[in-house]
Amino acid sequence: MAAAAPALIGRMAESTLACGAAGVDFWTTAAGRPLDGLRWLELVADRRPPRWATPNRVVFEAPLARLRDFGGESGEREGSRARVSPTLLLPPQAGHDSCIVDFSPEQSQVRALRSIGLTRLWSLDWVGATPATSDSTVDDYLAVIDRASEEIGSPLHLIGDCQGGWLAAIWAALHPERVRSLTIAGAPIDFHAGDAVIGDWVALLPPDFYRAAVALGGGVLDGRFILNGFIGIKPENELAKQLGLAAHLADPEHVGRYRAFEDWYKHTQDIAGTFYLWIVEHLFRRNSLIEGGLEIGGERVDLARIRCPLNLLAGAEDHITPPAQVFAMEAAASSRRVRRCISSGGHLGLFMGREALREHWPALLSDVARPRRPRRSR
Repeated sequence: MAAAAPALIGRMAESTLACGAAGVDFWTTAAGRPLDGLRWLELVADRRPPRWATPNRVVFEAPLARLRDFGGESGEREGSRARVSPTLLLPPQAGHDSCIVDFSPEQSQVRALRSIGLTRLWSLDWVGATPATSDSTVDDYLAVIDRASEEIGSPLHLIGDCQGGWLAAIWAALHPERVRSLTIAGAPIDFHAGDAVIGDWVALLPPDFYRAAVALGGGVLDGRFILNGFIGIKPENELAKQLGLAAHLADPEHVGRYRAFEDWYKHTQDIAGTFYLWIVEHLFRRNSLIEGGLEIGGERVDLARIRCPLNLLAGAEDHITPPAQVFAMEAAASSRRVRRCISSGGHLGLFMGREALREHWPALLSDVARPRRPRRSR
């Protein structure tokens, strides 16, 4: 990692020079006044807990996750033959709060799903790890999905974002009869496909590095460790964001957007150490999900058991999960109905970007959102 530091610094310097060459003066506000350094430092340092934008009800709260109801039985009309199947959303789980799927009224995956007819909608809300849950395994996280499925009913429409996507794929392969459709967005299925920076780092660093990181956190992986890793992948983005704030201190809308995003991005959650080390070894290193050597609870995880309609969404500029990692699911599963969409944006844009929410999610799930009708008895 130390060997990569000069390259990261160089990229940040190039970003600064490029902005300067474009005539951007970061030391004056957008209104032309001198930079208020104290105000800038206050906004950079003042972080508040993020919130969900859409009213919801917590159905249950387990040590590893909560289940939030964003419509429940409102999707079912009495006296109507049409019935909307339940939908379960698995948010990303990478050291951040799950509310990224309901970031704001204008940038909400939850609201986008409801607007196209998936009104019986629930979402898991991952809980940060503690010393009491540091030994949680992948079996424990799959058990949370089991409980949610029992609560809302099945078969269900299962949607997984990023880490929630490969977890959804594993659960669907173990319980194919309980999944009506599977949708994954920005989720690595083939961890060795494409040109992913994270894969390069995992291959470069020895296993002892990750074990030491967990030991340093007292059995959990400190969420700040992952945050700094994301910043290190694209340091120029972080630099441009902070300097952009300095240039727009007099713009309330810009400041509001900055504060809302930073409140989510910099509010980190710890990850169970046992679960994290399992991910590194079995998924990132061995690529067992796609190679076919993954076993959970004594049962082989075979993606070919997935035969339900499959929907795949990737970002053309996604440097976290390149499209090839997502689209590998099509060849691994046995689904006959497969839809693929690719957004022009990056990773987070898949869950909160206006293009993805307005164009790609509705197109991807148009068939899923159609109410199913009960069969007539002969």
